[in-house]
Amino acid sequence: MTSADLTARLRRAGVTDILTDTAHRAAYASDASLYRVVPQAIVRPRHDDDVLATLAVSRETGVPITARGAGTSVAGNAIGPGLILDFSKHMNKVLDVDGEARTARVQAGTVQSVLQAAAKPFGLRFGPDPSTHTRCTIGGMIGNNSCGARTLGYGRTSDNTLGLRAYTINGEELVTDPLKGADSVVNALRSLVGENLAIGRTEFATFGRQVSGYAVEHLLPENGFNLTEFLVGSEGTLAVITEATVRLVADPVHRTMIVLGYPDFGTAGDVIPAILEFQPTACEGLDHRICDVVRSRRGPDAVPPLPAGTAWLMIEIAGDDLDDVRDRTRRLVAASEALDHRIVEDAAEAAPLWKIREDGAGLAGRAPSGLPAHAGWEDAAVPPARIGAYLRDFDALTARHGLSVMPYGHLGDGCVHVRLDFPLDKPDGPALFRAFLEDAADLVVSYGGSLSGEHGDGRARSEMLSRMYSPEAMDLFRRIKGVFDPRNLLNPGNLVDPDPVDANIRVSQGRKVTVPLALAYHADGGDFNQAVHRCTGVGKCRVDTRVLGGVMCPSFLATKDEKDSTRGRARVLQEMMDGDLVPDWRSPAVHDALDLCLSCKGCASDCPTGIDMAAYKSEVIHQSYKGRVRPRSHYTLGWLPRWSRLASRIPALANLATGLPGVKNVALWFAGVDSRRNIPHFAPKTFRSTFQGVKTGKPVVLFVDSFTDHFSPDVARAAVEVLVDAGYAPRVTSRKACCGLTWISTGQLDAARRILGGTVAELHESVKQGIPIVGLEPSCTGVLRQDAVELVDNEAAKAVAAATMTVAELLAATPGYTPPSLEGVRVIAQPHCHHHAVMGWDADAKLLKQAGATVKRLGGCCGLAGNFGVERGHYEVSVQVAEQQLLPALEKAEEGDVFLADGFSCRTQADDLAGVSGIHLVQLLQQRLRDRTPTA
Repeated sequence: MTSADLTARLRRAGVTDILTDTAHRAAYASDASLYRVVPQAIVRPRHDDDVLATLAVSRETGVPITARGAGTSVAGNAIGPGLILDFSKHMNKVLDVDGEARTARVQAGTVQSVLQAAAKPFGLRFGPDPSTHTRCTIGGMIGNNSCGARTLGYGRTSDNTLGLRAYTINGEELVTDPLKGADSVVNALRSLVGENLAIGRTEFATFGRQVSGYAVEHLLPENGFNLTEFLVGSEGTLAVITEATVRLVADPVHRTMIVLGYPDFGTAGDVIPAILEFQPTACEGLDHRICDVVRSRRGPDAVPPLPAGTAWLMIEIAGDDLDDVRDRTRRLVAASEALDHRIVEDAAEAAPLWKIREDGAGLAGRAPSGLPAHAGWEDAAVPPARIGAYLRDFDALTARHGLSVMPYGHLGDGCVHVRLDFPLDKPDGPALFRAFLEDAADLVVSYGGSLSGEHGDGRARSEMLSRMYSPEAMDLFRRIKGVFDPRNLLNPGNLVDPDPVDANIRVSQGRKVTVPLALAYHADGGDFNQAVHRCTGVGKCRVDTRVLGGVMCPSFLATKDEKDSTRGRARVLQEMMDGDLVPDWRSPAVHDALDLCLSCKGCASDCPTGIDMAAYKSEVIHQSYKGRVRPRSHYTLGWLPRWSRLASRIPALANLATGLPGVKNVALWFAGVDSRRNIPHFAPKTFRSTFQGVKTGKPVVLFVDSFTDHFSPDVARAAVEVLVDAGYAPRVTSRKACCGLTWISTGQLDAARRILGGTVAELHESVKQGIPIVGLEPSCTGVLRQDAVELVDNEAAKAVAAATMTVAELLAATPGYTPPSLEGVRVIAQPHCHHHAVMGWDADAKLLKQAGATVKRLGGCCGLAGNFGVERGHYEVSVQVAEQQLLPALEKAEEGDVFLADGFSCRTQADDLAGVSGIHLVQLLQQRLRDRTPTA
């Protein structure tokens, strides 16, 4: 059946939100696993009736269904060949919170952190907290029986789920508490379990993290035939769950974090039984290999101070009695046999330590070997008492297979997470992958363990279940599946009659790029395929930055469309490299997926995998239009510095002409700019035309970009005053020096390389003399700091990058510098996205704090993002992005608040949409310098 026929049937059945275009099918072809299965269509149900209609179409056509939440499954159980039911778009609400009963009723697509926010006013929370809690859905957690760091304190998802509303493939409603509906299914299941009591009592629930297979133990008579807990962890293979009632718990009053250092990971595992005696709520393990990755990617200060050792246990002791918490902490440390320890009672101090562990799945996307690391065997578990020995044997196993490993995980539960550098790009890669999985399964079973400790079996492990369970138990699984879903229409390929573990591996189907690339991709060995495969699907780009900070990914937050997330775009690019849906760079699906990318670079810093979608977008546009006629905006907005230099000769006339209603509209149309936008005014005099030079002080090169020179010369003048006050003698680059940013963002990379190469050569002459370079416009500073190395790709570019800094960074490195007092100044700060992503805004935050300012730092993006927000077709999304944080903050601003925005785009957006004028950091400092300087 074609996608068009399927869509027609669904529409006749009343379903309205259906996606069958190539970009969406490519985006949904993978989850966070290494598998690729292309769906025929995606349905985003608005209510239960849509689910029932979709089930009916599945029965009529034989097209299977896979339910999906946030798509963060690393086992491949959120992808399927038929219909994908994505609950995260519409069915994502917290329906009710009962503070007295300590329960909540939620739809399947509710994000875990949204539930936490709803429960917080009642002093409650949902216990399980997987590392993906900022984007995973409750339905997905139920599908996998997710656990998280605090399972020791709160239990698994199955322990915290009280009731479900679900539908069988036949369209029967099944409510599990109190049990009603689907009588024929329930009665057949009860009878089947009664025939297999011995199996249920001997092969299941042998330890807390036995997640693999169906949880038959919950159906035993002594456990009350608990259909709720049985369905949790069934991976969508038995019924489609639309609603859940969950248990909430009270947060303890006091939490203490203990970090214990050990000589190696196995030794850390050996002490777990002793640690558990003190009833920790969490006991996580971290290895130096992950810390090394963090330091190499984010700098030496990115990892907070850790105790001596090369492996660490991160433990939480919690309770309402502070004396008891401190007593257990003291006794635990004494019994820990650790080399060293650190006790942290301050939650803010503990947060960055927990974050390293939380970002583990993304950080581990590159193995210690430097090669891509893959999921597939990432969450096996053994009884905690045996975890130390298992870790040593597992290290030996990976060494025998020639793999490097970066372990971390829930050691207190006996659960270990790893990603491994399987050579999947080699002809025999899948066979080597299978051989390892077989040996690894045998190893974990020899320890009495489970193939999966929380992620489910999915495509990655279901075929190996016969190594863990007896033939009788495997037959019981098949018969249970037959009771619920005799035609195998619900999530086929998982658990029962599984796909082979080495089938449909995305990476093994990859093709090499044969055309010359414009960017160097140093971190990926010059391999564009490897670069786009940095995305492991962890889905952090789906996080609501309004609550949790950061920048990535503003377009997804605006549209809530998977295609518009960093992950969705990466999947489409991966399809171009691996699959058959997207043939080449010029494919409409590729450009559709990239169209709403703001090139904010938020992913380059916020995504733990280090993906850089802005760079990939530039490369795609470059390859697509090389030697061809381009869109008008490429010649207008893309060549903006060139046109600005021409307009600067007659600024008054240029402003008059573009201000006339008729002329303005024609000019906007010609430029490919949305008619609702305003054209910025050219300054009467550029900065360069008035700069006289400074004769005394330490030399510094002030990189005067086109935006500053032609539109905001007062920023450069303020910078000169601030730098002179700090003891510097600013000098400026030549008139021709340009970073080429607008050429880069429009994918004109050959021209950008020529322009930027000349600038780098000029700046390098100063750098060789030990003179630093200071940038004013964050996006241009970011080009010198990062893009030049990838685009110009020579030693001069590397030297210039190392010597380039922001004003705040330069002042922070200036001995004896003290900023003018900003006491009493209230600042609303909008860090430019490239400032956040490339340079980091910490130096600015510290300077403002040192000066005494009160700062409200906004996250997210302003929405203009250079040429993005002014181009036709982008206005609505640009405004939606601004409405996420910028516009609400400006609307709530009090009289006298200062809007601080170093980025020309950010200031333009605020002025355009809110009528608020912003200032640069140097202008704020300049004002106070003048206030403290007595007049003659």
